[in-house]
Amino acid sequence: MPGSSSALVVGRAEPRASLTIPRPNVADFWTLTKPEVNFLILIATFTGFYLGYPGNLHTLPLRRLIDTLFGTLLVASGAGTLNQYLEHRFDARMRRTQRRPVASGRMRPATAAWFGLLLSAAGGAYLLLTVNAVAGFLAVFTLATYLCIYTPLKRRTPLCTFVGAIPGAIPTLIGWAAATGSLASVKAWILYSMLFFWQFPHFMAIAWMYREDYARAGYSILPAEGEFGFLTWQACLPCLGLLMASTAAVGANREGSIEYCGTLLLGLGLLYYAVRFVLVRSRIAARQLLKASIAYLPIEFLILMLGRG
Repeated sequence: MPGSSSALVVGRAEPRASLTIPRPNVADFWTLTKPEVNFLILIATFTGFYLGYPGNLHTLPLRRLIDTLFGTLLVASGAGTLNQYLEHRFDARMRRTQRRPVASGRMRPATAAWFGLLLSAAGGAYLLLTVNAVAGFLAVFTLATYLCIYTPLKRRTPLCTFVGAIPGAIPTLIGWAAATGSLASVKAWILYSMLFFWQFPHFMAIAWMYREDYARAGYSILPAEGEFGFLTWQACLPCLGLLMASTAAVGANREGSIEYCGTLLLGLGLLYYAVRFVLVRSRIAARQLLKASIAYLPIEFLILMLGRG
């Protein structure tokens, strides 16, 4: 048959099928760790540490801060790696993720699994030994809930976003606990609520932009019906919660009118893009909301840190 791979050539032995062994490179291991996500995680952890430190900022313990960031980075990298191991079959069906190391076949799943476990265990142990038990426990709790609860829920219910936002906001608490050894302060939980609410408009923008990809892979990110109400609940209302939490954080730091005005402008700006996204529901509006959410977090954290100093 023309084009058939089973055709025989007279007088010549059929070549033996070769086994292709994936050979990942350093770039593949780097990609597994999701560095773009880790950057935001480290910003949140640093902010929690900086705002939580009770002493004079001139005596900020840099060694403990570096240990906190390094240990958190290891755990976050392990979580990103294990997530790609668990979801590599689904990632292979999505255009935005099919080139990932495991999904594309450049790396064996077992290699990614062991790499992720090593990073996670090393990060948790490092925080426990060099920082304190509270920070180490929070990091391990984040890892476990992210992988064991949020990840499988993505294929079952759109409410997975709410569940995922719970561990997703913990980096601020890790930083706070590393600086103080406790989570008893109301300020720590105000900071946590900021990052909790922020995740909703950020992820809804991504979910809308890649909704065909998610559907192709079998993820239940957006509901089949009641889209307007769902997006309003998941994008607009959390922006209001974020605005209130951010304003409360400024008040808790006893900052001035400049910080209040900056926070108010940022919050209203993000709310504008969220409302526009819900009303228009276009890829352009979703991308604008995504950009606004990415800009919001580091700017608001900077406002809080400058006000504290």
